[in-house]
Amino acid sequence: MRPEAVEAMLPFLTDRYANPSGSHRRARDARRAIDEARDELAALVGCEPGDIVFTSGGTESDNLAVFGLGEGDGIAVCSAVEHHAVLDPVESIDGRTVPVDHRGRIDHDALGAILAEQPVRLVSLMAVNNETGLVQPLDKLASVVRDAAPDAVLHTDAVQALCWTDVAGTCGVVDSFSLSAHKFGGPKGVGALVVRAGVPIHARQLGGGQERERRSGTQNVAGIVAMTVAARLTVVERDTEIARLGALRDRLLDGLLDRVDGLVETLGPDRSDRVAGIAHVCVPGVESEALLYLLERSDVSASAASSCASGALQSSHVLAAMGVDASLAGGSLRLSLGHTTTPSDVDDALEVIPAAIERLRAGGL
Repeated sequence: MRPEAVEAMLPFLTDRYANPSGSHRRARDARRAIDEARDELAALVGCEPGDIVFTSGGTESDNLAVFGLGEGDGIAVCSAVEHHAVLDPVESIDGRTVPVDHRGRIDHDALGAILAEQPVRLVSLMAVNNETGLVQPLDKLASVVRDAAPDAVLHTDAVQALCWTDVAGTCGVVDSFSLSAHKFGGPKGVGALVVRAGVPIHARQLGGGQERERRSGTQNVAGIVAMTVAARLTVVERDTEIARLGALRDRLLDGLLDRVDGLVETLGPDRSDRVAGIAHVCVPGVESEALLYLLERSDVSASAASSCASGALQSSHVLAAMGVDASLAGGSLRLSLGHTTTPSDVDDALEVIPAAIERLRAGGL
């Protein structure tokens, strides 16, 4: 977390700890804090305050979008490389998935064809891929959706986007988008679903009537306030951080390519359409699980596919959809950079990672 977000959060865990749904003075104070956060967050992400539904994070926001916006006639459609928080709900209601090319870009022609086949009520296409960092051209995709399925609600999973894109601009073409605080320096367990005015949404949690009856449950006041502070700092610093971290990401990738024989930069040499915070490679002849074990022993924390509840490795549906050979995908490595990343972190990684790969290729662990 950003230190400023922690500082903003603490009073609402101690002397300002009150239920915002109450009627007494302390409750009104908590409710006012939520209202002020809602106003500021709306200005930062380009929506009206009333469009924001505070949730427990990206997964709930995506689920609420698929199930809450997708009721009615027609099917739900998403890309084959969505986060499981979108993909699994869409598949659970017999939706359709759209194929991607070898870099994970959504096939525009296939999207248009699927939308034209039968009535569609919801289309969800992610803004930034959580594994590879690829940025989808939402404006062009939105044009395809509006032409082929003008009555469909268009949602995007923007959980990975706030640090790396102008969400107010890039998400201006969609009806709904999801955010999660821990992706931009806020606390885990809080997020938001933005639903534009006039877009009907059916609540999935009932009982208290909070969030204008779109998501019942006592709001996480401390988390909401801290998320907004983190979002403000992220937006203010975004351009500077993209330039700084893009240079570090390039030095990391170039260094690995130079030092590791056969290393594959998963999205290829063109880095113009990926975010600065993700470096994704595949290592031939190495299993990700063994590599991550050695890296952890040297204090380098990395991932392979997306995180799951158990922390165990799962094969990447994203790489499979991109057509990456299973043997190569088995050696995938995802390295993340963020606001705390320093040049010395990259130096350490460039010492540790090639040495670990060399050790594994020599048969050691």
